[in-house]
This record gives sequence, structure tokens and C-alpha cells, in this order.
Amino acid sequence: MSEWTPTTCMRCAVGCGHLQRGADIGQGIDSVRGDANHPVTRGLACQRGIRETADPDGEWLTQPLVRKNGDLLPSSWDTALDIVRRRMADALDGTRNGVAVLGSGQQTNEAAYALGKLARGGFGTRYYDANTTLCMASAVTAYYGAFGSDAPPPTYDDIPDADTHIVWGANPAVAHPVMYRWIAESAGENGSELIVVDPVETGTAGDADVHVRPEPGTDLALARAILAALLEADAIDRQFVAAATTGFDALVETLPTVAEAADTAGVSVDTVERVAAAFSDPTLLYWGMGVNQSVQGTGTARALVDLCLATGNLEPGSGPFSLTGQANSMGTRLCSSKGTWPGHRAFTDPDHREAVADTWGVPADRLPDDPGPGPVGIVDAMADGPVEVCWTVATNPVAGMPDADRVRETLADAFLVVQDAFRTETVELADVVLPAATWGESEGTVTNMERTISRVRAATGTPPKIRQDIDIIAAIGAEIAPALFDGPPLDPRSVFDEIRGLTAGTPADVSGISYDRLDAELAVRWPASESGVQGGYRYADDGAWAFPTPSGRARFSTATHGGLAEPTDDEYPLTLTTGRESDAYNTGVRTRGDGSDTVPAARINPETATEHADAIDHGRTVIASRRATVAAAVQPDTGVPTGVLWLPIHHPAVNALTLPTVDPESDEPNFKQCAVDVRPRRQSNPLAERGINRPGGDGTSADDD
Repeated sequence: MSEWTPTTCMRCAVGCGHLQRGADIGQGIDSVRGDANHPVTRGLACQRGIRETADPDGEWLTQPLVRKNGDLLPSSWDTALDIVRRRMADALDGTRNGVAVLGSGQQTNEAAYALGKLARGGFGTRYYDANTTLCMASAVTAYYGAFGSDAPPPTYDDIPDADTHIVWGANPAVAHPVMYRWIAESAGENGSELIVVDPVETGTAGDADVHVRPEPGTDLALARAILAALLEADAIDRQFVAAATTGFDALVETLPTVAEAADTAGVSVDTVERVAAAFSDPTLLYWGMGVNQSVQGTGTARALVDLCLATGNLEPGSGPFSLTGQANSMGTRLCSSKGTWPGHRAFTDPDHREAVADTWGVPADRLPDDPGPGPVGIVDAMADGPVEVCWTVATNPVAGMPDADRVRETLADAFLVVQDAFRTETVELADVVLPAATWGESEGTVTNMERTISRVRAATGTPPKIRQDIDIIAAIGAEIAPALFDGPPLDPRSVFDEIRGLTAGTPADVSGISYDRLDAELAVRWPASESGVQGGYRYADDGAWAFPTPSGRARFSTATHGGLAEPTDDEYPLTLTTGRESDAYNTGVRTRGDGSDTVPAARINPETATEHADAIDHGRTVIASRRATVAAAVQPDTGVPTGVLWLPIHHPAVNALTLPTVDPESDEPNFKQCAVDVRPRRQSNPLAERGINRPGGDGTSADDD
């Protein structure tokens, strides 16, 4: 039998240590289990991560494909790469912004770094982003606004020490089951209290001591109501506020009354006061996509941080803890040159730009001076601006972006290069498809949501026509920017050493983390500026606080609730919200099996279903927004509030409905609330049976994204 190879699970951002064993004959993974020696999870692993690593359901890509006469046909690597390089060179000939690049939190640190290096330093494009902007950008912007630096202050070590766990707009029981086990154990064994804030009944909410159900999209109003209640109860930690913060008086001037804000959020004053009282004990406040994916995502995340600051919950066993979605979203924030230069160096700082340019051996004026407009803005640039070629890497924007019909149409008009391990909706539109290695086949490192870096190792070889992400990136750069890489192939260790050097002395310093150290210790948390040390709780040190802001203090915020991005009306009387399911992740490519054409299940309150009974045809109906229509199987569910409809975010049809309006500070789209209606199927349109929208439909079909 093959030997067990230690690695890190790539399903979500918990960062579970895995052991995996390759097949004895040929390629592939024979078996996967938790690694008891891994210091982060010590043998714990969710079955979904094991299953999706060992035996994913997706349709594998096995060779390069090139579109000829409308069809994707097998090709050689030389031919495919030659086409890609020529088309990119032509697009860049007139403007360095002629190529757009969309990366992913599914890449290793090394591949993400190489992609950003090529996009920013080779192409010079500002139209580069990763799908982390679709889930984490509001939290990132909030951290910078409050602390002057990205990433949560707490770590997993703080979970057992918290007396109160507040989970806001997240469902870790489904999305992060191993981490949730620690939260549940703290609540069960240590007597900690679990409070969940979510309009919908979820697996996490079902375990809660208190379930607060605000009206969808009113999280900022609720957070401000709790702050006002803390002020009224004289429950502010005045000593901490005076010693470590700035802006509290300005915040107080903007606070509504408790009653006014509670009414806006649709909760009682008693409920607001109940949650406010919980902050008197050491409190960890977790939040996720229900907060971030909003036009007020940054303001709401800042308000949650304000709750911790106002109550002195910024020391071990407490604090604001954003829950990262994809496996290496933190890594792309660290080193991919997406929102900052590697090491969280600011785009606007000329010294940082010079340091990056010197490391890469490119002129500083080639580097863009802003991080770009985000994925929605990139689609706009493809439709109306300078972008002629789009290159997607380990991401599925045709299913994962809002207003997906428009995304599909825009990508179909561009020259589209898709680099992926599986056949996706985006692959179907591609002009060139580059097949990449996946989990269990790749080498590198990954960074989990608490800032811990660990190795990703291959337990099996790849088929002869599959290549590593990092080598595909270097091959494309070989002619466009020939001095940028020493390859392909690229040695992930040398790429990581380059990352180490470029982050040295920055707030996100990983210079003390080497492959040799990771081989010995398996996982190390940044910042780590030298061997033998690793990061812990941030900003707090034995009763003293220091923040990388101009004043050295944490900053309060003053955002106020501004209403929904798309309110309901007579034509669209229901509010759509979306969430995760336990058996799917991201756009569900690895877990769909043969059910990719099935319609999504729409959860709806029985009272609401009764009000719309004429539109519900034997449990199947059409959900319509101002952008598209989607066929759905309706499931009455008292866990969903009246007037609200819930759909799974993973289904490839759902984002045809969602709203592309973005948070003005973070560029993160407002996925979570939009106005919809339920309507009868038109029997004349068989595509509505499958939830698939195709050009030429009659307007009642549903989009497959």
C-alpha cells in the first residue's frame, strides 16, 4: 500500500490536517483521514472534506481543449498555450488593461502569488481579482478601518476561553463543522452561552440558547441598537475605550434610540437588551456571509467590531472573528497582490510599490496604483471597457457571481481562458481550457482563517495531460513576461521563499516560516518573523494594546442603516436570501454528481406559501427577480420568516436572480437580499422544468449560471 502523506484539507478555511494515501495503481486518492499530529485539528476532520478530496463527483478535465467551429475539442498543451499567449499579447499590445484575471481561494499560496505576480507585474492590469472579494472583502475592509490591518485578532485557542459565543449571519455547523465542534463543546462543557443572529432557522441556530431573527438586511440597525443599549445600561468599558480607541464620541452622536433601531431590525427591545447584556462576559463574535454580502457589509462588520471595542472584548478569549469561506482566502489576501501587495503592503504607498517592483525585476510604473474595481467591475470592463481577454483560475464566475445571466453573456463575448480541474458552467463558454491539478495532486502551502500556514502535498501523480496551477501560470508568462519566472516548471519551495522575503518586516510577516519548519511543525501561525516563534492574539499584550493605525489606537465607526439595496414592491413582494447547505460547497462542482440539472429547493414559510398558492404547481414553481427567473421545488418551512424565500447559494441557477450592486467600500456584491416573486410555470417552456435559462427562452426559464 502507498504511504500516508500529510496535507491540509482544501474544502474550507478551517485548515484541517489530513493524511491521504494514493492509489496503488495509476493516479488518484485511495483514502483520506484526519491527521492526529496536525497541531490545528489533531485528527478532527469533517466527512465532507474527506469525501470531496478522495472521491469528488465533478466531471474531471483530462486534457486541454480549444474551441473550433463552436465546439470544445481536444488539443495539445503547445497549441493551447500558443493560442492563449498570442491572444493575450494582442490584447495587451494596446493597453496593459486588455487582460482581466479572476483567481480563487482554492489556489495554494504559491499559485496565488504567481498569478498575482503575472497579472500585476507582467501584464500590469488593474483588472485582477479573486473570488474572495465575493465573500470576504467587507470583513477585510472593516478590519483595516478598525485596526489598520487585515485578519481577525483571535485564534482558535480563544474559543474554549469565551463565556459567550455570538454567531452573526453565519452557519458554521454547516460551513465549518470542525470549528463549530469547538464552539459547541465550549457551550456544552464549559457552560458558555451561544447566541445566533440569523433571520432563518439554521443548524447553528437550532443549537442556540438565544436565536435573534432580524428582518433580512437590517443587521447594521440591530448592531447599532445593541450599541445604544450598552450605552443606556452604562455597560461601556470606559477604561479600555479611553486607553486604546478613538472615535467613540462621534459614534455616540450617530446612534439611534434602542427602540427606533430595534423596530427597524424587527426585533424587540427586550431581545436587544438580552444580547447587549451578554457582552459583559468575555465574548467571541463570529460573522460570515450574511453580514459581508451586503451593500452595507463593511459598515455592518465595522459595527460588530465596535461592539467588541465598546465592551473591552479585545483580549484573549474574546473579540471579532470573521469566518473565512474558501480554503485559502486568507492566503490570497496575504500574498496574491489582489487587494494589497504581498505582506499587506498598501497599493498607494510608493515605497511598497518600489519594494515589490524591485523583487519582481519590473519597473514600478508597470504596477497599477489601485487594486481595481472588484469582480463586478471587471465584468463591466469586459462589457464596456478595455478588457478583451479574460482568464479564470480555479473559479466558476458564471455560477458564482451575481446577475449571472449578464456574466454569462459578457464572458461569451470575450476571449475566455479557463484553468480548472473540473468541467464547470464557465468551462462551457471557454475558448481555451487548461486542465489543472487538484486536491491531492498539488504541492504548496495554504493559510487558514486564523492565520495558520500549513503544507499541501501531493499523494498521487497527475495524468500526463494535467499540469500544476503554478506551472500553467509560469508557462503563460514565459513569453509575455519572460524574466518574471524561472520556469516552468516552478519549484513551490522557491516561490514560497520569495513570498517570505517580500513579507519580511510587514504586518503579515511570514519570513520565519520555511518549508523545513513546516515539515517539522506541520503548521505555523503568522506573523512569524523568525524561526521558533509564531503569532498569537493580535494587538493585545498583557493588558496593553497597539494597532498599526496613525494614532496607534483602534477606530470606532459611524455607519447607519440605509435600507435594502432592492426593497420589495407589489411586483416583487418577497425577499430572497441565500445560504449554504451541508452537502455542497462553493458552486457545488465537486458534489453535484448527476444532479446538476435538478432545480434548487426553495424554503418558504407555510403562510407565505398559502398566500402564493396559485403560483405553486405541485411543489414546483418559478422564482422571478428583475434579472432572471429560476425554477424551484418549493418546500414549506417554518424556519423561514414570512415574506422571505431561501435558496441554496451552491446551486448553479440561483445567482441568476441575485443583485450585482456592491458595497461602495469593499466592492463586495449584495448577494443576500433582493426582491423576488413566485409565479406559475409556463408549460410551453420545458427548460423551466430544469432550472436552465438558454438564449431564446420565453422569459420564464431559469438560469443555469
